[in-house]
Formats: sequence, C-alpha cells, structure tokens
Amino acid sequence: MPFTIIAVGKQREPHYRSAALEYQRRLSRYCRLQVREVADEKEPGGLSIALVTRAMDLEGQRILDQVKPGDTLVALCVEGEMLDSPAFSRRLAAWQDSAAQVCFVIGGSLGLSEAVLRRADLKLSLSRMTLPHQLARVVLLEQIYRGFKIINGERYHK
Repeated sequence: MPFTIIAVGKQREPHYRSAALEYQRRLSRYCRLQVREVADEKEPGGLSIALVTRAMDLEGQRILDQVKPGDTLVALCVEGEMLDSPAFSRRLAAWQDSAAQVCFVIGGSLGLSEAVLRRADLKLSLSRMTLPHQLARVVLLEQIYRGFKIINGERYHK
C-alpha cells in the first residue's frame, strides 16, 4: 500500500531537504512512499481575504488534482486530531492493510483550502502550534518512520 505526501511548495532550505531525504531513505525499507510537490501561490499583497482565499483555492485545486477518488486523504492542519505515536502507528498499520492509497497533505504558508479540508478523511495535527510547511514535512516523515518502527516492534534509533 503506497503512501504519498502532497506538499505545497518546495523544500528550499538545505537542512530541511536533507532531513526529509534521510527519512525517505529510512522509510524505503517499510513502505512505498512518494513525495509530490505542487506549486505554491505568491502571498497576495495586502492580504485581503478575497485574494488569500483565491490563492488557497488555486493551491487546493492543485492538491486535489493529485488525489484519486478512492484515496484516503489526511489533511495536516492545526485544528486536526492529535495522536500520540502509538495511536498514529495503529492508523498506519490499518492503512497499510487497506487497498487505498493514503495521501498526506501539507499546505503552504496560507494553509489549506476549504475544498481540501472537506475532502479530507482525517484532519491530523502535528502540534497545536503552527509549523512552517518545510518543517512539518520533516516531522511527518519522522512520525511515519517512528510509526513503522513501532509496528515492527523495533527499537527506535535517532
């Protein structure tokens, strides 16, 4: 069962990119994982609600274009459900046993559109604090890796 991370924007910072690639390498022994980046919109000048909503809607459409009807969509958002690592590992195990692809979605600096949030099968929070999207990707990858270590009864090595 494949896992996909759909992220708005690129990993521009070398330290985030390096950390993300390291966890992707580690995960290759547990699952098929791909990362898809969709273009982010420039932050609208003046930050009017209408312009922000339009930018979020454009990013949201790019995200939804990557998701198939039978996919399980997990939207990462601060208002989502918080799970500890053992509970997250149980979800990973259940998803792994299903036939559906699981798509984790990380929004850009503006957040996720209403259309993406409505389509989500699960809204998941990594923290009550807002994380930069590049860091959120690294944290998500680390938690997926930790989850597979738990599933397999393996000791976690940093």
